[in-house]
Amino acid sequence: MPITKAPQAFPRTEYLRRLTAVKSEMAQRDVDALVVADSANITYLTGYTARSGTDPKGLVISIREDEPTIILRKMDVPAALHQTFLERRTVIGYPENLVANPEKDGYDALIDFLFDAGLAHHGVGLDMSALSVPTAEKFKTRLSKAKIVDCTGVVAWIRTVKSDLEIAYMKEAAAIADAGVMRAAEVIRPGVQESDAIAEIVATLARGANGKVGTWIATPYLCSSPRTGTSHITWTEDILHPASQINLEIAGVRHGYTAPICRTYSIGKPSDRLRRIHEAQLAGLEAGISTIRPGITGGDVAAAIDRALDKHGVRKESRCGYAIGIDWREMTASFSEGDVTVLKPNMTFHLHLGNWMIEEDFGYVISETIRVTDFGTEVLTKAPRKLFELC
Repeated sequence: MPITKAPQAFPRTEYLRRLTAVKSEMAQRDVDALVVADSANITYLTGYTARSGTDPKGLVISIREDEPTIILRKMDVPAALHQTFLERRTVIGYPENLVANPEKDGYDALIDFLFDAGLAHHGVGLDMSALSVPTAEKFKTRLSKAKIVDCTGVVAWIRTVKSDLEIAYMKEAAAIADAGVMRAAEVIRPGVQESDAIAEIVATLARGANGKVGTWIATPYLCSSPRTGTSHITWTEDILHPASQINLEIAGVRHGYTAPICRTYSIGKPSDRLRRIHEAQLAGLEAGISTIRPGITGGDVAAAIDRALDKHGVRKESRCGYAIGIDWREMTASFSEGDVTVLKPNMTFHLHLGNWMIEEDFGYVISETIRVTDFGTEVLTKAPRKLFELC
């Protein structure tokens, strides 16, 4: 029997709105067909969230057609039919003989589709963000009569400004992240293995909050003394002990939309050094929140944060935040020196005051998921903005 459609995360009109924005950019670049291979962009334009690994998949957007066509491994067709708003005719599966084949792969099937659809002799845009150099060369070689246009970042920049429907999912994801932070405060204790603590936290992220389940587990990061100077490290077999510091970075996820949060925990009384850094980074975080508003740039936010940190004698070498949405990061705007991105309402960011460059064996984290509003900032994550002191 044919697989049924799942309840759609967004109405068809929302996806068509997004596609209209993409087609407007295509028209400006004289592109008749746009090839999108980045998973987050495919989610944004279709609702497809299945994890199909490294198997090639791509979306072809024709400027003349309402719906895009997704080309993916045949075994993934049912997932696409189930999850996306697409009609059956626009979901194409390529055969298994293109899997683990050193000569041809799924992108050859996508190129074949461009020929079959009469799109191989016109302007073809390529979003290079998810294409390897050999794959990009394959497109250029096989589509020798087409005008190839680099459209990297076109969809990603459209994604930076969220609809109100997207913001609703970001808020649900933020509530899940908050629940994970509070669960961590319950399970982090002396004698607990790091792996057991993270298991409880991840279970909370899956169960969700306020009746909304987590629909994916973004990689959680947990580290304890003496590894708190590491920025992207996962849990170990170590046992937490009195005087341990624990840095936690997690995210709630709803239909791909991801809301991160960081908090720092101390078993027992925090050291004077940790308290001092907490006060400095908290001041930087609050300076960022009070500065963010439409019309200023990402660089302006970073400068305000740096001024607040300077007053505490602390320097943060890494950027102070970045655009977020589907699958955590959006590779667009940052809160960093020199970033000229002008903030607009309904942009969402991970305002991140994590600082790992203090000592090799010592760092600290605190962050919030925020939304730019018409007049300022809305903090979507609500967990207490404190250094958690645990028994």
